[in-house]
Parts: sequence; C-alpha cells; structure tokens
Amino acid sequence: MRRRPSTRVGAPRARGRGRGICVGVFFGLGLAWWAATGLGLVKPIFLPSPGSVVTQLGKLSGDGTLWLDLRTSIYRISVGFLIASALAIPIGVLIGSFRTWEAAIEPLVDFIRYMPVVAFVPLSILWSGTGDAQKFLIIFIGTFFQQVLMIMDNVKRVPADFIGLGRTLGLPDRRILTRIVVPSALPGIWDTLRISLGWAWTWLVLAELVAATSGLGYRITVSQRYFQTNTIIGYILLLGVLGLITDQVMKALGKVLFRQEGHVQ
Repeated sequence: MRRRPSTRVGAPRARGRGRGICVGVFFGLGLAWWAATGLGLVKPIFLPSPGSVVTQLGKLSGDGTLWLDLRTSIYRISVGFLIASALAIPIGVLIGSFRTWEAAIEPLVDFIRYMPVVAFVPLSILWSGTGDAQKFLIIFIGTFFQQVLMIMDNVKRVPADFIGLGRTLGLPDRRILTRIVVPSALPGIWDTLRISLGWAWTWLVLAELVAATSGLGYRITVSQRYFQTNTIIGYILLLGVLGLITDQVMKALGKVLFRQEGHVQ
C-alpha cells in the first residue's frame, strides 16, 4: 500500500489538518484529566479537577492577584530578555565573523554556559538583593551565553560566496557585516531569540520561586506551603499558555519579516 503524502518524511502538511491534530491532542489530554479526577482515580490533593482549577483562577483574577502576578512576571522577563539579547547579538556576530575574537571570547562563553543557573541564585541574591534586578540577572545568566553561541553559529552559516562577493565589490569589513553577513544571518538569529525566550520563562520562574514577593513563581511557592494544588496547577498551565503565545507570535512575525528568505518554519 502506498502511504498518504502527508505521512511521508518531509512531506508538506495541510494547515487545517495540522490545527486539527493540535486541537485533538489538547482535547484528549483535557479529557483524560477530567476523567481521572472525576472518577476518583487521583486524589484532589495530588491533581485537582479542571473545574477546581478554573474556579481558583477566576477567584484570583477577581481580587486582582492574578493580574498583579502576571504584570510583574511579564515585566521582569521582558526587561531581562531584552538586556541579554541586546548584548548577545553584537557579540555573537563579532565572534562568528572574526577568528581572533572567536578565540578570545568563545572559550570563556563556552565555559560559563555549563555552569548551572540554579547555583547562581544565592549569589545573585547577595549581589543584587531580592528585587527585580536579581530576576534580570538570573534571566541574563540563563539566556545570554547560550544566545551568543547560537548566534555565532547563525553567522558562520552565511555562505562564504556571499562574503567573497563583498570582497570582489571592494566593500570594507564594516559594510560586509552590515550589508551581507547580518541580513543573511537574521532569520537564524530570530529563531535563536524565539527559542531562548522559552528558556527565559524557565529562569524567571526559578528566580521567583526562591526570592520574590510577587510574580507567577512566587505565587506557586506560597500555594505549595498551604497545599493549594489547584493554584499551582493553574499557574503552571498559565505559564505554558504564555510561553506558547510568545512562541507563536515570534514564529508568525518571522514568517512576515523574512518571507523573502523562505523562512517558513
């Protein structure tokens, strides 16, 4: 029997079919969750029912707690991620373009990126207290060094023929970077930012779990003390929704911004 084209390796997928599969997976998981709690297979202390989670989120939304935590966390991740990205992009382009700078910077970045971010949490509290600066620092440590190396790889993937063409036209290095290297690597750099934004959410929650007075991670910690499992599950789901939204927004923007590059992943 011949396989259907959509099941072959690398075959194009119909947009409507893909959305249907996605909705079906989430619906199936939600149905399994509802069945497990409704039939009493799992105690509410371990896994509350979907109705209990929705009710709790509605209560927190009504008294303003949810919106305060949401605003606080979005502010922290926005600032921390922008700082890390603003520094990682030029450094990644630099070490990806010049072998001397690569030899000077890449080993140090490679060395630091293997250090666990969790180990920096107590140090970050000592260095910057428990305010927003500490959250920015954790997000920076968790994303910056990974971004630098990934952006370096994006730059190295620019075809040598493109750079050779710039040499033939007599362009100086600065013009080759700004007119050839960076525009060619930009679709890959955008994907790097999209991927690292997902990591930034993880590091933000880690920082708020340990030292915070507000935010999504902080609320999860407080709920743990009082065994409010419905709040914990609700906030975890909310974090997943926020991450999914930001990822899909950046993916859609990438398709618009780099349509001429065939950037349709």
